[in-house]
Amino acid sequence: MQFSGFSYLAFYQMKEHAARMRIRSRGDYNVPLTMRAPYGGGISALEHHQESPEAYFAHAEGLHVVIPSNPQETYSLLRKSIQTDDPVVFLEPKKIYRAFKQEVDRDKEVELEKARAVQEGEDATLIAWGAMISVAEDAADEVDADIEIINLRTIYPTDFETVFKSVEKTGRAVVLHEAPKSAGFGAEIASRIQEEEILHMETPVERVAGPDVPYPLYTLEDYYMPNKKRAVKGLERVLEF
Repeated sequence: MQFSGFSYLAFYQMKEHAARMRIRSRGDYNVPLTMRAPYGGGISALEHHQESPEAYFAHAEGLHVVIPSNPQETYSLLRKSIQTDDPVVFLEPKKIYRAFKQEVDRDKEVELEKARAVQEGEDATLIAWGAMISVAEDAADEVDADIEIINLRTIYPTDFETVFKSVEKTGRAVVLHEAPKSAGFGAEIASRIQEEEILHMETPVERVAGPDVPYPLYTLEDYYMPNKKRAVKGLERVLEF
């Protein structure tokens, strides 16, 4: 589907039928469907071309929601998505279409529903996905602290086991995503950390996200997109709390 901003026209069919078919048929039928769509901003495109709709689809129980962060993940996770018997919404960050060429290992397996520690650290956990992983890496390099970066990869079902293991070690967490902050998927991650890991936390969970406005025309894109400066401020807030 070209682009994810147009996926709302298909939302009813995805949520009410594709996501529910296994339960509705008591396991007699499934929907091995993978819906690909370019996703996210950062390339100075037009309205409807830069949406970040992961929270909508994550709330449709029965759908997998996958967002890769580099060419290798795109290749390996897409193959896994196609092989699964469940419907998958596969959102491809447009910024990685323009990334530097990366050698792809066609035999490499990447597990669905499994997050990955991009880098390990002891002082704070920075959780992100998609094109925000490169922003997270730049921000982690900027601060004078040992930052662990968790790449969710599969937004739903979420690998909270990996997230919880990281925050139990660091005691601090920042969630970074492109979508608007209010009701964004970062709120779910923050609330689950607070519910399950409150006794391990040194600070409240910080969220760095897009503002609560429609995605602007490309001339204002730099004011909307989370960047290294904003991610660094988020990390500094939890480190200095």
